[in-house]
Amino acid sequence: MIGAPNTVAILCGGGPAPGMNSVISAVTIEARKNGWNVIGIYDGYSSLIKGEKSAVPLTVDMVSRIHLDGGSIIRTARANPTQSDTKLHNVVNTLLEMGITHCVTIGGDDTAYSACKISEYAKQTLGIDFFVVHVPKTIDNDLPLPEGVPTFGFETARSLGTQLVNNLMEDAKTTGRWYFAVAMGRTAGHLALGIGKSAGATVTIIPEEFGNGKIRLQKIVDVLVGSIIKRLAAGRGYGTAVIAEGVIEKIAAEDLQGLDDHCYDEHGHIRYTELDFPDLLKRAVVKSLAELGIKMTIVSKEIGYELRCAPPNAFDIEYTRNLGFAAFDFLKNGGTDAIITIQNNQMIPIPFGQILDMKTKKTQVRIVNINSIQYRIAREYMIRLEKKDFSEVADLEKMGLAAHADLDKFIQQFKYLLD
Repeated sequence: MIGAPNTVAILCGGGPAPGMNSVISAVTIEARKNGWNVIGIYDGYSSLIKGEKSAVPLTVDMVSRIHLDGGSIIRTARANPTQSDTKLHNVVNTLLEMGITHCVTIGGDDTAYSACKISEYAKQTLGIDFFVVHVPKTIDNDLPLPEGVPTFGFETARSLGTQLVNNLMEDAKTTGRWYFAVAMGRTAGHLALGIGKSAGATVTIIPEEFGNGKIRLQKIVDVLVGSIIKRLAAGRGYGTAVIAEGVIEKIAAEDLQGLDDHCYDEHGHIRYTELDFPDLLKRAVVKSLAELGIKMTIVSKEIGYELRCAPPNAFDIEYTRNLGFAAFDFLKNGGTDAIITIQNNQMIPIPFGQILDMKTKKTQVRIVNINSIQYRIAREYMIRLEKKDFSEVADLEKMGLAAHADLDKFIQQFKYLLD
């Protein structure tokens, strides 16, 4: 019953990820076992922002088997309550009017930041202790957790993404074409790299390899063209490239002219599906290849939505049940204002204050460490232009022949990629 003491709300924000239902199930079962009421808030912060009580009481019978299912029985949304004090006020007041004393939020970096601001608003503005814990979720794997600790949903997404790319690679070999598979990952390349490395893709491109500044679209095009030429020189006119969609964020503004307001979401992020980056990239590469006299069939493909609501694999089922139990246990023992993690088989809460960027006051982003052994190994197995390709005359001649260019022209066009 809404309004009873010790009532915990569960809320999902951001995009779906495999394992959300498992967290909901674990929190509900443990809370009910301890005599608490549990309320599922529909559609993230969307209704709360408007002062609406769109919710459902959750029982053990309702959630006992949902850990096997993808998606979220209480759905999810990207509504942003931090855009104004009015929205924060509406969210906190509505939760309090529903008799909710504790809240488990399930989401990525934006949802974590919103949870932090909601707790802060309740304390500083209303003088009320409102207990909040966040369960980190994203197939992007980019929340600031310790090295080696994944966000839930990532392992399932990587596994399914690997299967899809494997199928594309076999099709590429069979039909003699190239596939450009753009994998989800807003600012970090964890998912693209995980898929590309596991599938043995021809080449994988992630934003982290380009440093902190902006780059021209042509540089990405040349990386891909260079890989295609290197494959042609080896007698293979096919391949598969995996590109992290976060590469878009690295591209100079002049190469993305034409973006209007509808291309951005409530958190200020580019709506990648509005841009159709895979097609833009394919057309640019086809144009560059044509200028070299190379005709190549390229098929662009987005990989992301297929992964988000997949049934969680065994790893993510166990992982999310642990996280859900840990989240409730943390709240039950008076904890608040933290992200819950499992480290070295221990429940470790990370205070919100440790995950915020002190300059932007936003959640920090965990990026791929390109100096790690994992990334070094991934690069070793890619087919892309390397320094040694420009030191062996025989190899240069083969690539120049494949590119219909003399050695000087080939070097001039592609050697800058090594800088």
